[in-house]
Amino acid sequence: MRRPRGVGPAMSRIRIGIGGWTFEPWRDNFYPKGLAHARELEYAASKLTAIEVNGTYYSTMKPATFAKWRQDTPEGFVFSLKANKFATNRRVLAEAGESVERFIGSGLAELGDKLGPVLWQFAPTKKFDPVDFEAFLKLLPAKVDGLPLRHVMDVRHDSFKTPEYLALARRHQVGTVFTDSDDYPSFADITGDFVYSRTMRSRSDLPQGFEAPVLDQFAACAKRWAAGGEPEGVPRVEPPQPAGPRDVFLFFISGAKERNPAAAMALLERLSSA
Repeated sequence: MRRPRGVGPAMSRIRIGIGGWTFEPWRDNFYPKGLAHARELEYAASKLTAIEVNGTYYSTMKPATFAKWRQDTPEGFVFSLKANKFATNRRVLAEAGESVERFIGSGLAELGDKLGPVLWQFAPTKKFDPVDFEAFLKLLPAKVDGLPLRHVMDVRHDSFKTPEYLALARRHQVGTVFTDSDDYPSFADITGDFVYSRTMRSRSDLPQGFEAPVLDQFAACAKRWAAGGEPEGVPRVEPPQPAGPRDVFLFFISGAKERNPAAAMALLERLSSA
């Protein structure tokens, strides 16, 4: 299967994608007319370099499903998996151990080196409780069947925008989602050894979801993050902390969802020509 443009050696640390691969409007403006639904993942993976899977949030997948995803995608492609809601949508996170184990043990290792970060998404009403949240972080395993795991927190309450949360996340070496949105807390402080951004501002009136200068800015940010720096002009709780080269995962999520594949491909085109 052909490797998408934009993931040559220079940009190999950057993955660009969308949320899922099944969406009815994409059959009119992304997938070729008449493409069998069973081949949509294969096609999407030929145009993008990552997909964030939302289905794992609602359902428990089988190992054979993860294995098929691995087989249907090219070398270098990555899946980010949203952890099952039973682990995060609870009053006491410290009691999530059984749900965490069930999700991690459901067959994730079948993805092999195509397994990207595991995303733990919390409800907008979930406030930061440092004791309970640290207890939750201690439940997250570093490996599954010998495969290293990377965890990223999608926190959606303003109480997480504090140095105390950032210090806790860094101590446990988990990432924090930079949510580019007006609806959820938006802060780009880096807490892990990778960057994970979910951009939710695509517009239906623009063929590529964004104006060209905005896509240029996304490309510049991704390259800056990958090189170990931090871009100017993004919201933060604390001053930037430059580090070594990092992996970068940038997903176009929600917004005008019908435009997100075009936005992702436009960004990959910019990165490939840089």
